[in-house]
Amino acid sequence: MRFSDEGEAITYVFKSIARLRDVERGPDEISRDVTPTKQLVQAADLLREPREYAVVTGSKGKGSTTVITSKLLEHLGHTVGTITSPHLVSYRERIRVNGKAIPSADLIRILDDLAPEIDRIEATLTGTQYFSPQGIFLAIALRWFDEQGVTAAVLEVGRGGRFDDISVVPNRLSLFTPILLEHVKQLGRTVERIAWHKAGIIKPYSYAYSVPQAQEVLDVLQAEADHQNAEFAWIAPMDMGEYVGETSDGMRMRLGRYGELTLSLKGRYQIMNATLAVQGAGNMHGRLSGVPHGSPEYVEAIRAGLADVKWLGRVHKLADSPAIWLDGATTVIAARSVLESVPLNPPLVTVLGIPVDRDYEGVYRLFGEKSTALVLTESNINFNIHFPDPAVALAAARQVNADVSYAPELAGAIEIARRKAGSDGTIILAVAQPLVGEAMLLWGLTLEEI
Repeated sequence: MRFSDEGEAITYVFKSIARLRDVERGPDEISRDVTPTKQLVQAADLLREPREYAVVTGSKGKGSTTVITSKLLEHLGHTVGTITSPHLVSYRERIRVNGKAIPSADLIRILDDLAPEIDRIEATLTGTQYFSPQGIFLAIALRWFDEQGVTAAVLEVGRGGRFDDISVVPNRLSLFTPILLEHVKQLGRTVERIAWHKAGIIKPYSYAYSVPQAQEVLDVLQAEADHQNAEFAWIAPMDMGEYVGETSDGMRMRLGRYGELTLSLKGRYQIMNATLAVQGAGNMHGRLSGVPHGSPEYVEAIRAGLADVKWLGRVHKLADSPAIWLDGATTVIAARSVLESVPLNPPLVTVLGIPVDRDYEGVYRLFGEKSTALVLTESNINFNIHFPDPAVALAAARQVNADVSYAPELAGAIEIARRKAGSDGTIILAVAQPLVGEAMLLWGLTLEEI
């Protein structure tokens, strides 16, 4: 066995891109190339098994939509493979079958088998070319899906779509969550250009669904669907699920023929994700055997699936006295939803870890107006995620709140927040995903099964 433990295996996965850690890379259309992944998938015959694929992209909620869709398909009787990224605690979280993360032994074994072909392909790369870690994770997942008899797979793209390794699968369904201005360095400085990147997941003669979007985004998605002779539909606002009320561990919502039901997730934005997931699961199930579509059994399976979703780290209550809530609210829309979803017992202290390529000033403004104090922090776990210079960030935050602190690490930021919130207040951790993972580790939480 080439790899003695999971750490060695993960180091190998990132070996190729690690060479470029200090190399300035341009937009995705220049710096990303899925050819090595295509070569590996073909050489290892990883698409030989018949399977329904859905690919999910967007700027917000794509991970949630992926896991909700997967859970619905599981309740409809299918064996479901899932890829999400990035992970929160363990890299193995990225690859699941029926909610269970790939075991360490299987990840190591499969990578050991694929490594000679990966080495052969990588030896042909020159200059700034690299073998994408996402492509290697995809290859591991496809092999494991074959071994586990997966009949349907729901895969989340890493960032864009058109130049994303996930796009190499023959998905007959594309799902689009809200598309916003994000990753402007890699995807472009207009929402239309970002939408063009994400529209690239649409395959010829396939199906695509979207939540409500800005008109310029819908125009781009429709144009791509027309170019691919694909069927595109966007869910009208009147057809979205409706919020009814809170439960102890989720929400009550109302959704068309499914009536009033429980969604076992907090956060009002999850209603939009759930609505899209119901559409997506129905589309995939229609091409698979099982419960008759539209039957009472089908309706009950959807209701049961929505009540059974687990996706930690999203409007997730970590502690009481003070109440501490965790969410990857790095956009204005997400921040607004968190503030709507969380009981704001004063004093409210918000810990913010917002990447520089997001509208961090807008997020600061929204939380700053509601909070007694702000605490800024950052992380260096993921070298692809950068945070604004502390001095710049502090100056921006102090424009909207008089009490702003900074801590270079999350644990220190939480300690500052605890002192300011006291035992009766509320702390919101609105942070990028690497920091969400750090918070999970601080509380000893894992996502081995969801």
